[in-house]
Amino acid sequence: MSGKPSMLAPRNAYGPHGSCVLLKHGEIFLKGRNRHRFTERLHDNLRLALRGIGGSTWIKTAQNVTVLGGQVPQEALLERARRVIGFNSVEPAVRVPSDLDAITATAVDALDGTRHGISFAVRTKRRDKQFPLTSSQVDAHIGARVLARVPWLRVDLARPDVTLAVEIDRRETYLSWERLPGLSGLPVGCSGRALVLLSGGYDSPVAAHRAMRRGLVCDFVHFNGAPYTDPSSVYKAYALARELNRYQPPGSLHVIALGKAQKRLAVAGAGRLQVVAQRRLMVRTASALATRTGAEALVTGDSLGQVASQTLANLVAVDDAAALPVLRPLIGWEKQEIIDEARSIGTAEISVLPDEDCCRLLAPPRVSTRAELPQLRAVERRMDLAEVIEGLLGGAQVMRPGDDAALPDRTAQCSAPVPVLI
Repeated sequence: MSGKPSMLAPRNAYGPHGSCVLLKHGEIFLKGRNRHRFTERLHDNLRLALRGIGGSTWIKTAQNVTVLGGQVPQEALLERARRVIGFNSVEPAVRVPSDLDAITATAVDALDGTRHGISFAVRTKRRDKQFPLTSSQVDAHIGARVLARVPWLRVDLARPDVTLAVEIDRRETYLSWERLPGLSGLPVGCSGRALVLLSGGYDSPVAAHRAMRRGLVCDFVHFNGAPYTDPSSVYKAYALARELNRYQPPGSLHVIALGKAQKRLAVAGAGRLQVVAQRRLMVRTASALATRTGAEALVTGDSLGQVASQTLANLVAVDDAAALPVLRPLIGWEKQEIIDEARSIGTAEISVLPDEDCCRLLAPPRVSTRAELPQLRAVERRMDLAEVIEGLLGGAQVMRPGDDAALPDRTAQCSAPVPVLI
C-alpha cells in the first residue's frame, strides 16, 4: 500500500535489536487442554524453518502469539516465518518496554516522515490488564502525540491507510504497522503422515500443500513411464517436492518406474479401462509403500469431473484398490482456483515445464468415464498383481529433495540412476 511508513526500526527501539516479528496463531487457539502440544509442534516447525539463517534467533510465547527475533535482519525472519504453516498473520514489529512514554515515543517515531494526506488509526490491545490506561485511552494518547508531531497526518478510524497496532504485555510492548497474511491451518505433523501421489501437473502439489495445512507431514511418490519415457517428469517431481518441503520437515520422494507394468495392463486387454487400471495399480503400489514409510493415508490431486478418469464412478473404482484412505483436498476445486493456488505457493512455474507424463503412455483414444469393477478385476486377474507390485517397489529410488548434496538413495538395483535436479 502506498504511503506506508518506513519499516526501519524507530530510533528509540528497545535495545540494539528492537525489531522483531509477531506471529499470530491460527486455529490452534480453538484447542482446549492440549493446546500446548499444538504450540510446541508449531514452534518446532518454526525452529526448523530458521535453520541456516545466519545468526542466532529467539522465540517467545504470549497469549495466542509467538514473538520471533534475533541477530539477523527482520526481512530474513519474515521470509522464513511466512512459510511456517499455522500462523494466521506475520507482522514486522518493534518491541519496547511497557512504559507509556517509551510506547508513545516509538509510535510517533514510526509514523514520522510519512507523506501528506495519509490517514492512520491506533489500535491497542492490553494483555496486561494492570497497565494504568485502558486500550481506548492509549489510542487517544498516542494519536494526539502523533498529530502534534506530524500534523499533516489525519485520523480515520474506519478505513485508515496505516493501522498502528500496539500490544501491551507485562514487561514489553510490541508495535506493528503492517500485517502480512500467514498460511493458517494446523501445524504440520500434528495430524500424522501421508503419502502424496505426486505428478508433474498443477493439481497434486497444491493438494499436498493443502494436506500439510491440515497438519499432515507428507512424503511423495512419483510414477514415471520409464523405460519408455525420458526422465523429465522425475526432474519436475524432484523440483516440486523440494519446493513443497520448504513448508514442512522434509519428506522423501520415491520414484517408481511404471512403464513395463503399464504395458502389461495393455497386453492384458485393458483397452478403454487402461487409465483407470493404471490408477488402481498406482494406489495399490502406493498403499504398499505407505505401510513401509508409516503413512496412514494417500493424497491425490483429483478434482471431481475435471478429466474423464476423475468422474465419480472412476474415483470409486480407484478407491476400491486402495488399502488406505484416499484424501482428495481439491475434490471441489475448479482448475483456475488450483492454478492460482499453485502460483501462490511457488509450484506453478515448475508444473508448467514440459515433461513426458506416464499417464499418457499407452492411453486409449477414448477413456471410459464409468469403469466397471468386474471388468477391471478381470483385467487384473490376467497378471500377477502381487508380483508386479513387489517388482515396482523393489526398483524404487528414494530421494531427499532439499538435501542438494545428496545423491539418490538406491533401494534396489535399477537399470540406470535417475539424476537429481539441483
